[in-house]
Amino acid sequence: MPKVIHRAETRGHFNHGWLNTYHSFSFADYYNPDRIQFGLLRVLNDDVVKPGMGFGTHPHNNMEIITIPLEGQLEHRDSMGNGSIIEAGEVQVMTAGSGITHSEFNPSQEEEVNLLQIWVFPRERNLTPRYDQKRFDTSKMKNQFLTVVTPDGAGESLFIHQDAWFSLAETDDGKEMEYQMHSGNSGVYLFVIDGELEVDGDTLKSRDGIGIYDTSEFSVKSLQPARFLIMEIPMN
Repeated sequence: MPKVIHRAETRGHFNHGWLNTYHSFSFADYYNPDRIQFGLLRVLNDDVVKPGMGFGTHPHNNMEIITIPLEGQLEHRDSMGNGSIIEAGEVQVMTAGSGITHSEFNPSQEEEVNLLQIWVFPRERNLTPRYDQKRFDTSKMKNQFLTVVTPDGAGESLFIHQDAWFSLAETDDGKEMEYQMHSGNSGVYLFVIDGELEVDGDTLKSRDGIGIYDTSEFSVKSLQPARFLIMEIPMN
């Protein structure tokens, strides 16, 4: 099956002092014409924010934004009146739609926050902005896929306005699992949070990513204990 592999060290990287950020796809001052997006997945940023620092109020529109804290806490405020703190074990979704402004800060004065921020193109433009967040039972991702984002909010998941399914897993050494695509139009971008995996014969280490498409399933095997995120999104 067709695939593309992005090694951790090939990502765009900027250390702004308060923010140490890695871009899997072209973003801000990082531009790579071969890495604009994967299907309708536009942004995958791996951010570490220093204590007490953050992103001041800034605008977004016509994008589905998913934030997954990996360590620490992130404080969110937006023009819809939402104000909350999210932390590891939680997932945040936001429909920027017709336009919003928001800010994100590390509320801790001692600990860094590490988060993944992900942008997916919506199926429609100028949707009504919305916000949601949820805490998940992380024991449900042990050696299995825990689906946290869906197109319809099925089960315990959060929904976004796109035919996309996001799943998290935490696997023991030697564990092998099969992932079944939800849609014939889907591709998957798998991001290794930590550990080491073998995906369809390719070895992936911490912060590596692999995009797979034109298949209905693929295998994932842990070569050492691992955490990873699977993002299934439309390819067009």
